[in-house]
Amino acid sequence: MTFHIITLFPEVIQPYLNSSIVGRSIKDEIVNVSLINFRDFSKDKHHKVDDTTYGGGAGMILTCEPLYEAIKSVWTERSKVIFLTPQGKLYDQKRARQLADQEEIILICGYYEGFDARIFNLFQHEKISIGDYILTNGGLSALVVLDSLVRLQQEVLNNPESVLEESFTDNLLEYDQYTKPHDFKGNKVPDVLLNGNHKEINEFRRMSSLKNTLIYRPEFIENKIFNDKDIQKIITIIEELSYDY
Repeated sequence: MTFHIITLFPEVIQPYLNSSIVGRSIKDEIVNVSLINFRDFSKDKHHKVDDTTYGGGAGMILTCEPLYEAIKSVWTERSKVIFLTPQGKLYDQKRARQLADQEEIILICGYYEGFDARIFNLFQHEKISIGDYILTNGGLSALVVLDSLVRLQQEVLNNPESVLEESFTDNLLEYDQYTKPHDFKGNKVPDVLLNGNHKEINEFRRMSSLKNTLIYRPEFIENKIFNDKDIQKIITIIEELSYDY
């Protein structure tokens, strides 16, 4: 899988590409990543890439020409072009899984007050937002998308089953997990996880996953169809939570 990241600040992104799972994936040539500074494509003598907005208003807008030339420098017919902008659809694990099958992705980082809207007319594209908040550096958004897609490549994780049981995979949050020691300052690992009964362990984990989702992301529950066993678990959890509160 190939990524081209079009950015004003490649020095922000480069250190992350040298570390951890992403760095290993690049070293092993599972993924390829290039950084393109679109300031290099500016024809302004000061390499300016932004200007004031027509109609007035605060802030500066990214101009079309350097962005256009930067994108064209790496674009091919197989390229998936993604603009990272608050205007985009909210990014989630479902979309990550869909994009993970792409051969080549161009990630275009937003800065300042955003893009001159005409750039969107020049390429087939998708707009993505990583959350309902504003960042000072669009490169962070690119790294979020890059990381989420790299780890979904089949050869990347030492245990491919890791991606099957994590949060959002089944539109639920992940179950509580524990490791050694068995007792930490009076807090003990639940006995069911120690008895070796896999059926009971799976039941405990499903209950924990449903409970975490009900507490922290209840909107996931509203948009999901459950079987009778899960419905009974949800009723039990709600009764327990009502009693606790």
